[in-house]
Amino acid sequence: MTKLEGKVALVTGAASGIGLAIARRFVAEGASVVAGDIDGPGLDRLVDELGVTSCCAAICDVTSETAVENLASLAVSHYGRLDVAVANAGAGGYSLLTDHPLDEWKRVIDLCLTGVFLTLKHAGARMNDGGSMITIASLNAIQPAKGMGAYCAAKAGAAMLSRVAAMEFGDRGIRSNAIGPGLVETNATAAFFSLPRIVREFEENAPLGRYARPEEVAALAAFLASDESSYMSASFVSIDGAGNTGRYPDLPRIFGDIGS
Repeated sequence: MTKLEGKVALVTGAASGIGLAIARRFVAEGASVVAGDIDGPGLDRLVDELGVTSCCAAICDVTSETAVENLASLAVSHYGRLDVAVANAGAGGYSLLTDHPLDEWKRVIDLCLTGVFLTLKHAGARMNDGGSMITIASLNAIQPAKGMGAYCAAKAGAAMLSRVAAMEFGDRGIRSNAIGPGLVETNATAAFFSLPRIVREFEENAPLGRYARPEEVAALAAFLASDESSYMSASFVSIDGAGNTGRYPDLPRIFGDIGS
């Protein structure tokens, strides 16, 4: 497992869930990781686990341009280069459109779309030619869900922004691709996993009949970060057990049944 030997990778949202799995996989593949997250203790645990030689970290709220710029600069100042950037940080919420508070809409859009923009902007400005940008989008970039308008819109926007980056950075040999995970068991999806009925619907609607592990998404990210995917760019790669062929769980109906 040395397909990323000598590469330096920036990963946002790296203290838990998919980001944590990606940081672990990248180091296992020989990369050095610059980890960003708002969870300071989680970052400390990550550095302790991966070792100070292979990992450095900084508090990073991806909605702050200064914080994202500092994280990208850290890669260059600490390791001397930047080869891979993973725009992973994100979170969702639930609200029907007619009830959706504007401040909550802005929170999700800022985190899931503006955060990706800032990561691509500042990583792209510092990335070595021939590098790889990876955006962690979602099944909801292509499959709508009632009650998740902000998240669906943000993730669809992030997937398209990844394609624009592929066009703009292509003359430097930099590739940009997006990953669309279905349901993955992480801290961020704990609310879904607290309601077995939702999880069962995901399992029933995915032809493979199960949800994903963070390590499976990390394996795909490692491939896209490596030279093995050297002619892939502007792609949206689903990793959802073919869940995109079915339908998203009807959250308003489920929540309504629970409340009745």
